[in-house]
Amino acid sequence: MSWFFVVIFICLIGYLIYFNQVRSEDFINSPYNTRQDTFSDRVVRGQIMSADGQVLAQTNVYDDGTEERTYPYENIFAHVVGYDTNGKSGLESEANFQLLTSHEFFLNQLKNEFQGKKNAGDTVVTTLNADLQSTAYNSLGDRRGAVVALEPKTGKILVELSKPDFDPNTIAENWESLVNDADNSCLLNRATNGAYPPGSTFKLVTALDYFRSTGTLEGYSYMCQGRITMEDHSINCYGGTVHGQENFYTAFANSCNCAFADIGTKLGGDSLRKTAEDLLFNKELPLNTYKKSVFSLNHKSPVAEVMQTAIGQGNTLVSPMHMALITAAVANGGILMHPYKIDSVVSSDGNKVKSVEPEVYKRLMSVNEANLLGKLMQGVVENGTASSLNGRGYTAAGKTGSAEFDENGSSHSWFIGYSNVDDPDLVVAIIVENGGTGSEAAVPIAADIFDAYYFD
Repeated sequence: MSWFFVVIFICLIGYLIYFNQVRSEDFINSPYNTRQDTFSDRVVRGQIMSADGQVLAQTNVYDDGTEERTYPYENIFAHVVGYDTNGKSGLESEANFQLLTSHEFFLNQLKNEFQGKKNAGDTVVTTLNADLQSTAYNSLGDRRGAVVALEPKTGKILVELSKPDFDPNTIAENWESLVNDADNSCLLNRATNGAYPPGSTFKLVTALDYFRSTGTLEGYSYMCQGRITMEDHSINCYGGTVHGQENFYTAFANSCNCAFADIGTKLGGDSLRKTAEDLLFNKELPLNTYKKSVFSLNHKSPVAEVMQTAIGQGNTLVSPMHMALITAAVANGGILMHPYKIDSVVSSDGNKVKSVEPEVYKRLMSVNEANLLGKLMQGVVENGTASSLNGRGYTAAGKTGSAEFDENGSSHSWFIGYSNVDDPDLVVAIIVENGGTGSEAAVPIAADIFDAYYFD
């Protein structure tokens, strides 16, 4: 009995040490922990910086001791950096503990305490690229939508943009109008928490499921007449286009709805569901805030629902960030790296306090499967619906999408893709609400981002 209590005591001591060294920061940094509010009595909130050295958020301290949190880029980083008034959001919430912690030289801290002055909080250096974010912001213009750009090899998020937006500098005075604006939902981060039908970008999932079911893409043949009807349910190709005789590669490049509806009925609801869930539909995502993507097919699903789902319609909903993660896995040989936005934490006197290293999250598909999907996506750029990305001084692969969202046939414009196909550098996922086809609205934004990445 004595040894039993000794073992329990040792375990408790061990857990206390583990908690203080490993878990304590997570609990302190919880948005529900009001203890953080007391840190601001002793520390001036630190800066948030972009990866290319631009100040995204800072605290100005005036002669009378008053403090003001300002955002030099105003609306451009509104959702991803967030705000520190009327609550917290974005990185202001995620990095709250680091921003209100000071690692100044201890003699300086002692001096400040004796003089009744606050210590300078640490600077959070993000992975965000101010030039690419600004490019995406200007390219999206006054349209609604979202843009995500990340490095597939590391998981670093370079762009996270959502519109409509707001100015975090005036969040307090505009708070009532912002929270009551149901028409625009300006506070919603559409990049991570938007829920959209994926449209033809989902054909990436259908293609993967077909390959897993048959072991090959060779031998598939379909005569597209612009319309397919099964059990009294009809699906048209976009604009009623008749693609004629197609194999799997041309059907994907042409984004042929008829062919993929045919493929979906051959696969069935259970098969499509398993592959979708392998790609994190209905699953938690490796992000701090996100909207879980929805996929609802099963073996009882009617043919009409299977047809619609196989082309990215039906009840399927997904965020731009989730589509970016799937694309990143394709670009990275099947491996999804853990996405992140905080690169390092640096003290006010320039010493690195913490550095984040890339880490593998999960393998979503085999190398062979990733290479095959990459080949399909290259065909979309070389000979298909994203051909405007061809011949721009870099290679690219991608998939366009037109996601219908009302009975009038209005559609959101999608594009997912990556650049430098032999050694991918940058992944993008773009949605333009009510933008029409992917080639009309989303692809030009991708071109602007890729151009800025390589040539600016």
